[in-house]
Amino acid sequence: MFPDDKVDFIWFTDEKDFTVSSPRNPQNDHLYVPAGIKKKQVAAECLLRTRTRFSRSVMVSVGVSKLGFTDLIFVDPGVKVNGSYYRDVLLSHKLLPVMHEVSEEFFIFQQDSAPGHRAHDTVRFLEQTTPAARVRKSLALKILVSAAD
Repeated sequence: MFPDDKVDFIWFTDEKDFTVSSPRNPQNDHLYVPAGIKKKQVAAECLLRTRTRFSRSVMVSVGVSKLGFTDLIFVDPGVKVNGSYYRDVLLSHKLLPVMHEVSEEFFIFQQDSAPGHRAHDTVRFLEQTTPAARVRKSLALKILVSAAD
């Protein structure tokens, strides 16, 4: 699709949700006490355990190319990465500045078809903020070339 001399300038970006703590099932937890000890003689904190019902996770976003990579970007907990968050926070403040700094005038920005990536406002934002931008649409990818080929 791209000539060999352009491949170095392709930037791939994505977000990933990593589970850092899954809920535990205390069903198989056992408390061993000496024979003859009754349940009411065991301290309450040994018997009662609270448990989380949902996995704890962290969402991370990053951009990579042969020329370099962005820092890991930790998405604020509880935030849904929709078009406006992707555009206003991830792209404008974190990803695009690094891409411009590393690649200078020319880079190829490739992303998957996640809803925030393909939102009309996101495509319009990329066309307006990146000089000489052209957006090419393919089956599952949006590719932005930031300077004339």
